[in-house]
Amino acid sequence: MLAAAGILAFGAVIVWMEVPDLLKNKRKKDFWVFSVLLTLGLGLAIAKSMRAEVPNPLEWIAYLYKPLSDFIFGLLESSD
Repeated sequence: MLAAAGILAFGAVIVWMEVPDLLKNKRKKDFWVFSVLLTLGLGLAIAKSMRAEVPNPLEWIAYLYKPLSDFIFGLLESSD
């Protein structure tokens, strides 16, 4: 729980440093992208600190490209 509090404190410092400039310069799109990415990053960091199972994006990529990989390897192996 202490780790989660530290992560939130770190996130608050980042917000304190970045958000005033974004709002002052009226960069609303940048502000929303920053907010979404920071929230996602903080959420994943807190989940990892609590030893939650966080999915690995590489597994999803491998799953998507597996049929293409099998097809290409099949072409290369049968050309003997």
